[in-house]
Amino acid sequence: VAGEALNPRNDRGGTLYVVGTPIGNLEDLSPRAARVFREVALVAAEDTRVTRRLLNHLGARPRLLSFNEHNWRERLEPVFRALEEGDVALVSDAGMPGVSDPGRELVAEAAVRGVRIESVPGPSAVTTALAVSGLPADAFLFLGFLPRRRRERQERLREAATYPLTVTLFEAPHRVRATLEDIALVLGERPLAVCRELTKLHEEVFRGTASEALEHFASPRGEFAVVIAGAGPDQASERDLDSEDSDVRRFLLDRIAGGVRGREAVADASASFNIPKNRAYRLWLEIREKGESQGD
Repeated sequence: VAGEALNPRNDRGGTLYVVGTPIGNLEDLSPRAARVFREVALVAAEDTRVTRRLLNHLGARPRLLSFNEHNWRERLEPVFRALEEGDVALVSDAGMPGVSDPGRELVAEAAVRGVRIESVPGPSAVTTALAVSGLPADAFLFLGFLPRRRRERQERLREAATYPLTVTLFEAPHRVRATLEDIALVLGERPLAVCRELTKLHEEVFRGTASEALEHFASPRGEFAVVIAGAGPDQASERDLDSEDSDVRRFLLDRIAGGVRGREAVADASASFNIPKNRAYRLWLEIREKGESQGD
């Protein structure tokens, strides 16, 4: 009953199938996905040229409509008009739609409109890379594609730096070396696996550190998925300290804003958070230097 409430059957129209497609090897397409492609009236595809090659391989002849990050707003209504008449399949170029690929917006809107949505699972570069990395995969943090600008990319890595979970991300060949440099700088020499061209003829998995991977991939080609070991106990404890420091800063700001002198605010913070006075004093100095308070 609960499942029906979350994904109601729309008896007045068709079903939206969210279909996983091969990430490199056509033999990985499921028989169910092949049947769906032969039966639906329309396929909403990230790149119609890529999907047309797959459909030709299957001998399937549905109508194709491009649906991607650039045109999804104007393509929503044509898709829903098609759903009034029959079934529609949503696909990306490779893997599952909506996972670092277009498609999320269509699924979300279909759910709002009460359209029946069915998953047709298929290959995923995320889980494939995790499986062959040799790193813990019972829980992980997926970052997708990192920002193109170095400063923003490093900031995203810093956000993940103290998590104890295995980290996974995607990268394009022309940026993978810059990303490996940032990984070495921000995360240090942690164990990692750099997975190239997964499931394709020239599949390669390099295991080592970021610096070693830079030496190995002098002229990178193909698509990359990178799997990085999570933070160790010392690095994870730094996250706890950072979080506590933020609480202490807020406490100090509130006390000083209330008219309490800096020395007294430091003593109160030390007592309230059971931290050394020199640590509370250091945080107070940071506040004063940033101009957030004039302090004492």
